[in-house]
Amino acid sequence: MPISRSRKQGTEAPAAATGARFLRPLVLICALAALTVVVVALPASTVKRFLPTSVGAEDFSGSLWHGAAGNVTVKARNIGAVEWHLHPWSLLKLAVAADLHWVRIGFLADGTVDFSSHGLTLRNVQGGGPIEDLRDLGIAKGWRGTANFNFSELKVVFANGTAGPSTAGNGAVTITSAVGDVTVSNLASPQVADGADLGGYTLHVADATVTPGAEATADLMDTGGPLELRATIRFSADVRTGMLSGTVKARLGAPPALLRQLDNLAQLHARDAQGAIPVELEFTL
Repeated sequence: MPISRSRKQGTEAPAAATGARFLRPLVLICALAALTVVVVALPASTVKRFLPTSVGAEDFSGSLWHGAAGNVTVKARNIGAVEWHLHPWSLLKLAVAADLHWVRIGFLADGTVDFSSHGLTLRNVQGGGPIEDLRDLGIAKGWRGTANFNFSELKVVFANGTAGPSTAGNGAVTITSAVGDVTVSNLASPQVADGADLGGYTLHVADATVTPGAEATADLMDTGGPLELRATIRFSADVRTGMLSGTVKARLGAPPALLRQLDNLAQLHARDAQGAIPVELEFTL
């Protein structure tokens, strides 16, 4: 008996749908394989074509997929070495994501980065080391101690431009959002208490979004030591200045040199009823 036209169509439609279901993952696998071949074949130095003008890199090894740059600079200042491992699946979404490992002498960090033409989003960034190893970066000049940090998210933008072979920005790199903590221990400086150990401190940044016309805030407090500190830091992106406001108070057994400096400070700002001295410190980044 001849099969009717309607019956043929009924049997062909499910077969076509089944074939499409199998074809889509096959195409996806082939595309991923092709992308993998490309990123494995290209040298690590290819990454230079996608960096903003403020960021430089030299001394490459490995491939575009899994490579390293032994000399990375930001605004002509050496920030250390970086190793990366691309996530191939991100390329299928026309995006770039990678695991990063950064080393600056004895200071190191690990995390995951999502890269776009406008900036970076770093997630689960953890690391630490001697803060002395960051002196050349303009951080904590003259200070000694050990720092550890843990940020669930950091967002960085390349201002006034985009990253790419011909559209890189004009050199401005700005942090626009941060969520996490920085802890320092055995903090000391020759200018404070004759270099005595000042104990430990924690900076807590809770969803600080730095946008024009707004202030980002963070809490700063001690974790033990000769100095009791409670402060808030407010930062304005418009003028790139911040203000630390809070109170300091010596604990029992504080070094004589620290007590003398606090007494001098109390001449400018009288102690409150609990013996704490109000402080305000403006800084520029």
